[in-house]
Amino acid sequence: MNNKKTVVGIGEALFDVFPEGRKIGGAPANFAYHATLQGCDGIAVSAVGRDALGDEIESIFKASGLNCRLQRSEFPTGTVQVSVSPAGQPSYEIKENVAWDDIRVDDALAALAPKTDCVCFGSLAQRSATSRESIRSFIAAMPAGAMKVFDINLRQHYYSPELLRESLDLCNILKINDDELEIISTMFGVEGDDEKRARAIMERFGLRALILTCGTRGSYVFASGGQTSFLPTPVVEVVDTVGAGDSFTGAFVASALAGRSIAEAHRRAVDVSAFVCTRSGAMPDDMPDDLRG
Repeated sequence: MNNKKTVVGIGEALFDVFPEGRKIGGAPANFAYHATLQGCDGIAVSAVGRDALGDEIESIFKASGLNCRLQRSEFPTGTVQVSVSPAGQPSYEIKENVAWDDIRVDDALAALAPKTDCVCFGSLAQRSATSRESIRSFIAAMPAGAMKVFDINLRQHYYSPELLRESLDLCNILKINDDELEIISTMFGVEGDDEKRARAIMERFGLRALILTCGTRGSYVFASGGQTSFLPTPVVEVVDTVGAGDSFTGAFVASALAGRSIAEAHRRAVDVSAFVCTRSGAMPDDMPDDLRG
């Protein structure tokens, strides 16, 4: 009997195109990949084109051991042009009118949602009405007690106060970085230090937990019942930070679903994301055994 938890990342699946070549990417797929490495049944849900890049994404997912539900769209497979600063910080040019803007609820998704223990979704894939409604329909069909993680993942102009408010109402765990916290705090009129703002957002939207990453300053997990965990960011030789936040979320969720404490789940998330920063791209294939589930 398979007792693995079913963990779904729904949204964009694409190629990050770096100066040296392309790497598989998309935050929900990255999340599902890392949840899989931590012992869950991770599933990437997205749409790709009826083209060579779509075939390549499906082949890469299968070769990496990542289960996927990839619909085929008449739109082309998504790509993102990535440039990386000398400090390893990425910037993105995200192509529009691509396949992951065209995710639809089909029989496979309708059957998957009630069996899903955790979903992770973001703001970017909700830029189109089609994908936005499909994501929300999926979440609505999940079990009431399931984890619903909103990895806010603000990109360029692809969000609005209304979209963020509605997404926060759908989730019970929020993953956010310090820059995004500033934006959200201003948007919703929240003041104070990091913890005060985090707790205010948790209370306003009825969240179980808020995960706050602060780059080299460290990371926090604020949980219900007044629990707080802080860990410094390990000093590593950074190649790039693409996918580091997604790996953090995937490792944290998998650990929490396995029954580990907030502190234990946080530690695993920090260690996994630090390793990802030492590799190019979001889905390294050489994760050490001691960092796997």
